[in-house]
Amino acid sequence: MFIDRATIKVTSGAGGDGAVAFRHEKYVAHGGPSGGDGGHGGSVVLVATEDLQTLLDFQYKREFAAQPGKSGGTTNKTGKSGEDLQVRVPCGTVVYDAESGELLADLVDPGETFVAAKGGRGGRGNASFATPTNRAPTTAERGGPAEARALRLELKLLADVGLVGLPNAGKSTLISAVSAARPKIADYPFTTLEPHLGVVRFGEGEHIVLADVPGLIEGAHKGAGLGHEFLRHLERTRVLVHVVDLSGGLEGRDPLEDWRTIERELAQYSPELAGRPRLAAFNKIDLPEAQAHLDRVGAELATQGIPAFPVSAATRQGLDPLLNHLRRLVAETPAPPRFEPAPAAQKPREAGPPFAITRHNDTFVVTGPAVDPLVAGHRLDSVEAAARLERNLTRLGVYEALRSRGVKDGDTVRIGDMEFTYVE
Repeated sequence: MFIDRATIKVTSGAGGDGAVAFRHEKYVAHGGPSGGDGGHGGSVVLVATEDLQTLLDFQYKREFAAQPGKSGGTTNKTGKSGEDLQVRVPCGTVVYDAESGELLADLVDPGETFVAAKGGRGGRGNASFATPTNRAPTTAERGGPAEARALRLELKLLADVGLVGLPNAGKSTLISAVSAARPKIADYPFTTLEPHLGVVRFGEGEHIVLADVPGLIEGAHKGAGLGHEFLRHLERTRVLVHVVDLSGGLEGRDPLEDWRTIERELAQYSPELAGRPRLAAFNKIDLPEAQAHLDRVGAELATQGIPAFPVSAATRQGLDPLLNHLRRLVAETPAPPRFEPAPAAQKPREAGPPFAITRHNDTFVVTGPAVDPLVAGHRLDSVEAAARLERNLTRLGVYEALRSRGVKDGDTVRIGDMEFTYVE
């Protein structure tokens, strides 16, 4: 089953807490603080691999979590860091933020990686807080929080040549005639329900990759038919081969109008894609009906500067000139640019206080970039730790701001996940 889109949730590991401990051994002079730092949490890392061809695996498992870091120990022992979790994705996977739609990464080359969720930092133990004036600190930090986010994955196939055309134009027959690909083929429309890749080999180490994309119909760029689901797989191709059923098919269609229909759909889907180098493969030339249209359709495409090759995928007639031309055209055509994330905008420094206070009845909620990480990083399991936090809040002007908002004894103050009763 070919699956080219998936949504997953990734969660990194939280950092381990720092420890509060002291040396008490008989022969260790002066003892002293010995609480070790917490270990860093593991990250979730996407890794591009050639071993996968679709996103099918993500239909069965959609949530991925890395290991958290361990807490620090006594005698300055650092907690064990959580292992990174590597999630393999096919080469050609584009990663978006599922909520904002922001492009995050384009994983093309084997082994290319993207850190989807970064692990939390390990908290410092009390040994890190020792100073000449405070030789026995009783405070330590909590580990950094885990990071969780939803990602949308889209697979855009890696191919040199894309085959396009109306249903039943003979694309599947053509790719099976020139490569080892074996797509399902029959004499009715919409046989191809998923893209297929085929490799055409010319000699030792020289080859081109073809992508057979399901047939397009008029209105495909708006979502009509099946082809619109797979137009994205043409975006990485260097060259397009427009396969035209020159016989007109069972319905007696006009091959020239078929050509115009597909060209309009490509232009409306992506003007950049419509500007790629292309050529026409006039298929089913072995049929008398195709011979009748050859001169008229060929003359029209010649005025547009489009090379045309009469072929028969069924009898292999004319395939060698077509493939040799493709070989040269692919070699001289640069690969399309990668999908690059937009550079992160430099956020201007916000004027005004680094926190805000909202009031809900007798509860005052303090939030802001200065106080949130301050509270999140404190372990309030000692008088010294609480006093240290209080000094930092006073320095930031939090208590002064609370008094200006009318706080009084007995009111509740909430900062982050901490609540306390205000006492003047």
